[in-house]
Amino acid sequence: MANSASPVVTLPSSTAIPNIHATEIPSIKAFAESTELLAIPSTYNSLTNLHDRQVAEELAAQIPVIDFSHLISDDPELHAKGVQHLARACEDWGFFMVTNHGIPESLMDDVINMSHKFHDMSVEEKAEFADKGVSNPIRFGTSFNAKMEDIHSWRDYLKVIIKYPADFTFPLKPAGFKELAQEYCQVTKAVARKLLEGISESLGLEPNAIAKATDFDAGLQVLIANLYPPCPQPELALGMPPHSDHGLLTLLTQNGIDGLQINHKGKWVKVNPLPKCIIVNTSDQLEVVSNGRYRSILHRATLNNKDTRISLAINNGPQFEKVVGPAEELLKKEEAVFRSMSYKEYFELQQKNRLDGKACLDHVRIN
Repeated sequence: MANSASPVVTLPSSTAIPNIHATEIPSIKAFAESTELLAIPSTYNSLTNLHDRQVAEELAAQIPVIDFSHLISDDPELHAKGVQHLARACEDWGFFMVTNHGIPESLMDDVINMSHKFHDMSVEEKAEFADKGVSNPIRFGTSFNAKMEDIHSWRDYLKVIIKYPADFTFPLKPAGFKELAQEYCQVTKAVARKLLEGISESLGLEPNAIAKATDFDAGLQVLIANLYPPCPQPELALGMPPHSDHGLLTLLTQNGIDGLQINHKGKWVKVNPLPKCIIVNTSDQLEVVSNGRYRSILHRATLNNKDTRISLAINNGPQFEKVVGPAEELLKKEEAVFRSMSYKEYFELQQKNRLDGKACLDHVRIN
């Protein structure tokens, strides 16, 4: 689909307005395409020192890979092996790639392509979905929370809140996007459910323990379709700053363009996904439920100056009104590391503020 967006901001071709604010830019894609930028606005300069840019390339090959077929196997030995691998991945990395997940490759490709088509619509076409607050089921915007930020992110997003079992409000354009997205959300939720069962077992709990404790089957799902346009100074800006996710597990796929980095023991590691794998990271409510044993992981999105990156993240969380705390079975053997908080309160706390690492989780941490 051709991009028909009108120029949003006109800048001299050789420079950028130093203090332009993201609230003045309804779409970073349209902004980037509206003029021949040779530099980014100073308000997008995220990487201010050399340490921020260093990447431990040698660690990329060590990122865990989980064979999903082992987790769902009826063979007790194979299943136990899968649970053991999952435990190590959660404890050591908080991040892993899932293969043999059963999600059709064609569905993965189609939903990524539809996400791209949505972002290729003009600013005017997407205006009806403009972000009006965290409670809106459909939100289109740029950066993360432009009103609260000092430094902005070089990305556009579409966020859709799905409340199971039946509330699926979704943009009706482009045609066919809703149906594809609904199918994709349902199959990824099923994969997340099975991963949670394996995680429960790895903690010495019954397979359904975490799902029951969080009312996962009636839980919240948030689809986030990110677009990261080419950036004239990718070494200075970020598509997303370091942060952890709300929810239990985030499942992500992308369009083959690199950009995701994870923080492993203080070092940034570039993610080189296996073909058609699902990328999974443990999220804040899983850290709470596991009483700190499985920590949510810091990750960020980097940029390039040539290609547009599309990523599709699905946050899988508890039931929205559910009060979430450490699993009761774990507290029979250890002291609580976190206090309880409703998922709705936590979700709104994170989404209404600027991203700052894992600062949101500190609100429920017992010091």
